[in-house]
Amino acid sequence: MIAGFVNCGNLETACKILKNMRRCGFDFDGYSFGSLLKGVASAYRLEVGQQLHSMVIKMGYEENVYAGSALLDMYAKCEKVEDAYTVFEYLPEPNSVSWNALIAGFSKVGDRSTAFWLLHCMETEGVRAEDGTFAPLLTLLDDIEFYKLTIQVHGKIVKHGLAFDNTVCNAMITSYSECGSIRDARKVFDGAVGMRDLVTWNSMLAAYLVHEEEELGFQLFLDMQRLGFEPDIYTYTSILSACFEKAHKSHGQSLHAEVIKRGLEYLVPISNALIAMYLKSNNTSMGEALKLFESMELKDRVSWNSILTGFSQIGLNEDALKLFGQMRSLMVEIDHYAFSAVLRSCADLATLHLGRQVHVLAIKSGFETNDFVASALIFLYSKCGIIEDARKSFEETPNDSSIAWNSLIFGYAQNGQGRIALDLFFLMRDRKVRLDHITFVAVLTACSHIGLVEEGLNFLKSMESDYGIPPRMEHYACAVDLLGRARGLGEARTLIESMPFKPDAMVWKTLLGACRVCGDIELATQVASHLLELEPEEHCTYVLLSHLYGHLRRWDEKANLTRLMRERGVKKVPGWSWIEIKNQVHAFNAEDQSHPLCKEIYQMLGELMEEITWLDTDTGLDALISDFDVCDAKLLSAGNF
Repeated sequence: MIAGFVNCGNLETACKILKNMRRCGFDFDGYSFGSLLKGVASAYRLEVGQQLHSMVIKMGYEENVYAGSALLDMYAKCEKVEDAYTVFEYLPEPNSVSWNALIAGFSKVGDRSTAFWLLHCMETEGVRAEDGTFAPLLTLLDDIEFYKLTIQVHGKIVKHGLAFDNTVCNAMITSYSECGSIRDARKVFDGAVGMRDLVTWNSMLAAYLVHEEEELGFQLFLDMQRLGFEPDIYTYTSILSACFEKAHKSHGQSLHAEVIKRGLEYLVPISNALIAMYLKSNNTSMGEALKLFESMELKDRVSWNSILTGFSQIGLNEDALKLFGQMRSLMVEIDHYAFSAVLRSCADLATLHLGRQVHVLAIKSGFETNDFVASALIFLYSKCGIIEDARKSFEETPNDSSIAWNSLIFGYAQNGQGRIALDLFFLMRDRKVRLDHITFVAVLTACSHIGLVEEGLNFLKSMESDYGIPPRMEHYACAVDLLGRARGLGEARTLIESMPFKPDAMVWKTLLGACRVCGDIELATQVASHLLELEPEEHCTYVLLSHLYGHLRRWDEKANLTRLMRERGVKKVPGWSWIEIKNQVHAFNAEDQSHPLCKEIYQMLGELMEEITWLDTDTGLDALISDFDVCDAKLLSAGNF
């Protein structure tokens, strides 16, 4: 009865039966404790487990292999690995279940060295390793530096005859993928023909998507259904995450239709995945994401965070701040993702006062040392020009992740302190903090801002050979900007032609900006033609080229470009200025009439313009100088100088 209720997830009733069992005069044995502790471990009820532990000791069952293994497993699953190890040491003859539970516990808390030491001890003791031994160990092999170790573990798995075990096979696919070898992951998958389950297919699908092999992922999704495997919630959430690229937008809409047909659209994780898909696809899909969000009967924290992050990322920062306020009023739990998104909106609006208030909330909630929150705080203070406070936020983090380091390097680079940014990079490298592609975007930005052309190009060349990070599109865009600022348009063009992939709009826009600075109208026209082909509705290209024509007084070309914009229905998006007064943001654009104090603002502008015009005349200037002379004379006579 105890085992039955535990298996149904009803721990409270199982505990009551244990008490009744004792009242009825029946003694507990190792199986009684083993069953109940299994339920405690599943529910992560450490305090109940500790009470049961005291009963185990009182009744002399601490050396019983069933009760002892269950206790060990309970402590391991509750992440109390030191207590689990203490229990393990009291077992006279630990079996494979005991060893596996201890290895799984240390694997769960990320203690790689202890977990592999335990494997060595287990083999030395002559206990045979099983699927439950290797599966947790493989979760620790999640980086390219562990690729060789993954191959060695794979060899042990083959020796033990476990190569075709589902649990091990699925873990191997994930491990090879995270170690950077999609080829080896596919080999394991292909070798599991006839033994694959849905988890195997989902593991391979996730591996393809992590490695940005979306087309192979879509093909796998079709193959699994052709072979009779029906996608589950994990399959759909994975495949939907690959549909935000413009080329795959139709796939996303088809999947949305399929989800509706199967009646799965009301499942919260799938709705969240659809919201994320629409938010990432383009700025115009925000409406679709909002419709989905509003139609959800049940919303979890991820639902709210997705919309909040969406508002922040596409520049609807006022909406992001309003939604954050709504989340607080509805008592939605605010986590580090929410704080990160709202702080970035404060940074984009340069609302320092409000940003500081959110900072205080983050401190009260205990998130100020979280990498994502610290990164957003660094971004906020850097954007507001207070680099000292950005540094303070950085110093409060553990400094063991690249997230905060990257933000601070960006902060110094954008505040004109490129040398400090590069010193930080070298310090990061010396401390063996894991570098990533964003680190090199920050470093190249720093080089660009202080004109270190040769150093920047050396960083680009050494990325893959020295650091194992192949350059991406954004790195080439930074290098083009670096050369453009140094008026090296020819080198920039050569660099683009030597890229291992076709340049996107970001690279061409960067080169067009450089052409404008250098006044090279011929190259600018060629670059603009590429951009107008890639993004015919993007107003920035037309505006940049129009400004260049105007600067060089080529009025006919400027007029032709304006006519082309009109024919294509492209409108220049006006720039905005804003100011924060008493925690309220006031935004304006040219000839704006929407502000409630519009009349008073224009009256004051008129008075200021009159005063500027008057001061621009000789009479006004003489009067101003005369006023200064009178002030100086009064100060001198008072003995203040």
